Amino acid sequence: MIFETKPSALKRYFEILDGKKTARYLICKSIEVSENLNLDDDELWKIHDDKMGEFYTGLDGNVGETQRVSLLDLKIELAKRIMKNCHFCERRCGVNRLDGKKGYCGVTDSRVASEFMHYGEEQELVPSYTVFFSGCTFSCVYCQNWDISQNPDSGVYAKPEILARIIEMRKEKGAKNTNWVGGDPTPNLAYILETLKHCDVNIAQLWNSNMYLTLDALKLLDGIIDIYLTDFKYGNNECAFRLSNVREYWGIITRNHHIARKQGEMIIRHLVLPNHFECCTKPILEWIAKNLDDIRMNVMDQYRPEYKAGNYEDINRRLTREEFIKAYEFSKRLGLKP
Repeated sequence: MIFETKPSALKRYFEILDGKKTARYLICKSIEVSENLNLDDDELWKIHDDKMGEFYTGLDGNVGETQRVSLLDLKIELAKRIMKNCHFCERRCGVNRLDGKKGYCGVTDSRVASEFMHYGEEQELVPSYTVFFSGCTFSCVYCQNWDISQNPDSGVYAKPEILARIIEMRKEKGAKNTNWVGGDPTPNLAYILETLKHCDVNIAQLWNSNMYLTLDALKLLDGIIDIYLTDFKYGNNECAFRLSNVREYWGIITRNHHIARKQGEMIIRHLVLPNHFECCTKPILEWIAKNLDDIRMNVMDQYRPEYKAGNYEDINRRLTREEFIKAYEFSKRLGLKP
């Protein structure tokens, strides 16, 4: 789908591009936290929630200076604590990643598989400074990035302060946003927050994700992410488990879309799979039309049978033109904005 110019669903994003509004993460850095960050988890979460009220009160006002200890620092502390019993995603492996233990995603230290100015995203986003992380919380049998998503030890570790300087350089070169992706960015949430601590440019932050996050992870992203660029894959739990080895998909993903839409602006991608209109495409589009207001919908036809897809009879071929047109026309009838 081709987007129209400056859609209303991305109003604040364009105001950031025009210099009229401030990226959320910079606002977080301006909110002082005077309490001791050595308090126990429950006390820190209470402070966090109170400070988020302050964040939303001042969301569209004048932004002050970066504080010595800020709301972003509090989020970093909470993220590090989660890494000791990792539950950023709903697999809830519970491993101590700070001690080098690996959960399902295989990520210990965040590793960057590639970073570059991306010109292949939705037109409002390009050029998009895109950071691809190794490792993923899913195991999609048709993954087009399987070489990095299923190899969490690939790529290189970059110090957060170094990546922050690169973000600033890319902004000077015309990047409209920082696009956190993978694999999936979820296992790298603490690293991303730490990187933004060292970054000071007014650039929108994109969370390009399968959205299989826990409520705690979403709370940490609240006030950081300007646009949720989501990958809504399946319309039922059975397809999700068979093709991505994910349990309880539908309930978690619909819950998280509700929450994320309240936190920021949203572009939803749905990659149409061959033979999956009735089971996946149709229920997804119907749910979005009924439950989410003022979002951008990108129905995608780029499917190709990569990785292990040849072993699955329903998805071992490319999408036909007729299958895509059926999905595209259905989205239009539902009133979803291309």
